[in-house]
Amino acid sequence: MFKTVIRALMLAAFVGLCAPAVAQPLVAGKDYRLLQPAQPVDNPKRIEVIEFFWYGCPHCYDLQPALKAWLKKKSPDIELRRVPAVFRESWIPHTRLFYTLEAMGQLDRLHEEVFKAIHEQKADLGDLARMQAWVGKRGVDPKQFAEVYGSFGVDSRVQRSIQMSKAYQLSGTPSLVINGRYLTSPAMTQGHERTFQVVEQLAAEIRGGSGPAR
Repeated sequence: MFKTVIRALMLAAFVGLCAPAVAQPLVAGKDYRLLQPAQPVDNPKRIEVIEFFWYGCPHCYDLQPALKAWLKKKSPDIELRRVPAVFRESWIPHTRLFYTLEAMGQLDRLHEEVFKAIHEQKADLGDLARMQAWVGKRGVDPKQFAEVYGSFGVDSRVQRSIQMSKAYQLSGTPSLVINGRYLTSPAMTQGHERTFQVVEQLAAEIRGGSGPAR
């Protein structure tokens, strides 16, 4: 009888270890906040997640490994957009840097490298001349970079970033906005892993045609 009880306890423990973790219920105001009014999405057939960041933000840099890991396993109907936030004029050069690399088709290759240069190598990428020197060492034509950097197209995108930073009611970076309706961040969830759990839970409820309790 004693051995039977021990076996039963061991089996229960094993089942408990193998069972998938139950998602924590979302708490409005703690895990996320509702955006009012909701903002439009680029592609209504997908669930849009916008990462608002600033290259100079150490918290944004710290988030990158968790974001990169999540991108490899995220739900296939989720589409990530990166948008550089602009809270003050001193952030604009980095915003221009992002949109210049994007326009030149260099963003996928150099986005992570910009973060590393600033936060690991302590590189100063705060003005055009320093940016030109930096990209030139990475196979980008410095003259062409300067032309794109000062172009109307980049100007327009910078202005759009400024407008979005206000419209999405950002209070800091990094922030993640799900389908123009819900905002979450590591500062709210108290952890990178929990942040992406919240993103997936919000996406699941949007996918199901509902939303979290408000």
